[in-house]
Amino acid sequence: MCDLSLRLLLTWIASLILMGLFVFVSAAIHLHTITSFDEVIIAFVQGSEVPWLTATMKAFTTIGSTGIVALISFASLAILLWKRHRAQAVLLVAVIGGTGILNQVLKFIFKRERPEFHRLIDIGGYSFPSGHTMMAFSLYTIIAYIVWRNLRTSWSRAAIITAAALMIMMIAVSRIYLGVHFPSDIVGGILASAVWVIASIAVYQRFQRKMLSAWKESGVN
Repeated sequence: MCDLSLRLLLTWIASLILMGLFVFVSAAIHLHTITSFDEVIIAFVQGSEVPWLTATMKAFTTIGSTGIVALISFASLAILLWKRHRAQAVLLVAVIGGTGILNQVLKFIFKRERPEFHRLIDIGGYSFPSGHTMMAFSLYTIIAYIVWRNLRTSWSRAAIITAAALMIMMIAVSRIYLGVHFPSDIVGGILASAVWVIASIAVYQRFQRKMLSAWKESGVN
């Protein structure tokens, strides 16, 4: 019981730290003190522009689009329901649905205009935090978490974590490369999604422990 309480405490501490960092980034954007950070990264990323890399970045941005995210989410949900992992299916829906709602709320609050530098694709809407980054982080993190729980070998767990991290990174960088997001939009998106994902997993794990405890008690009785 003590171990469970400690883990829960650490989880909420991590969430509060990430939330604090998000507030810090938001304040820096409002005060225009993060401009130099954005400019340095933009110059480096867009300075690497070549035709084959542009095609690659457009492909990753497409993978991070609403349609593809919805397709992957529904396919994952179908597999979980087919495997009778109902609690994990609920977790997936909560994370993805909650992330989408959170992103729209945050965009409406901050109303940051998109950058005007060397844009390679046309897109509307507000810039902060990055919706592509938030959805990519939540989608691939929660899929990696669910798959990780069902794997038994260290190498397979490492492989799924690496694959998830690579997808998140490439989708996030593609948004800077294509000129539709500031780097601070990406950082803000990762922080906001991380808070939601961690909180969702914490609630899921607590529910699972309660269900297991109830099952054991019913078995004894």
